[in-house]
Amino acid sequence: MLDYHLHLWPHGQRDKTPTLDQLHEYCELAQENGVDEIAITEHLFRFVQVDRFLGGFFKQYPDTPVRAIMEEYWAEHAQADLDTYVEVALEAKAAGFPVIIGMEVDYYPGRMHEVSEFLAGYPFDVLLGSVHWLGAWPFDHVSDPVIMAEWDEFGIENAWKSYTEALEELADSGTVDVLAHPDLIKVAGHFPATPAEFYDRMAEGARDSGIAAEVSSAGWRKPVGEAYPAPYLLRKFFEYGVPITTASDAHGLADVAFKADEVKSYVVSAGYHSLRGFRDRKAYDVAI
Repeated sequence: MLDYHLHLWPHGQRDKTPTLDQLHEYCELAQENGVDEIAITEHLFRFVQVDRFLGGFFKQYPDTPVRAIMEEYWAEHAQADLDTYVEVALEAKAAGFPVIIGMEVDYYPGRMHEVSEFLAGYPFDVLLGSVHWLGAWPFDHVSDPVIMAEWDEFGIENAWKSYTEALEELADSGTVDVLAHPDLIKVAGHFPATPAEFYDRMAEGARDSGIAAEVSSAGWRKPVGEAYPAPYLLRKFFEYGVPITTASDAHGLADVAFKADEVKSYVVSAGYHSLRGFRDRKAYDVAI
């Protein structure tokens, strides 16, 4: 098994310099839970090098309390050094740790060519693609009542439509290798009248772009209370021949390899017998 979605720093906390000891702890816990390889995939926006060309991204949207929250959140988090992050990960690989270097890349409409050019300058093994916000609305901040109140303003059907369109565009951009938590829009437990219509589009978008999809246990820790993707969407991925990775989306040691056994059973029940691994952004198969 793989855990291809791991963060070094929790949301809401400043970064700390990563160390070999920290990565060693991640690898040890993963292996204790039947995971053979991990990918460190911190959020792209947390690095000062990225803030230099993407900072102020949300100013293109209307000046609202929600945008102010997002801008403050960005400013508080964009403090880490990308070069140090990569150097420590390279040291871990050289020391024989079962770890690869990755990044979680959000969707920036109209700016993905810049993002791609920037990422090409670093030795990443895998890039995850995510949609965490619609406009300036970070819909997955489930603990913030102001953000959650925006569901009434935005509307469930419109949110799912906008999210699906963004996910399709992200997949089609060619910037990333894997769609992380592909149906994240369900995080708060809000579903449209016919979710299958949107799930079909998500699966078709992954198939047509040749991208992999992530199966993540993180949804079991959220209000929705189910894995990403939903059973229907996972079956569609399998039907369309979309390869998968597996992940915990841990933001600290405690959740590394979270419910790895359950994830294994889940993907096997959908028909999968292999996962998609990556080296230098080149894919290969890993037997389950």
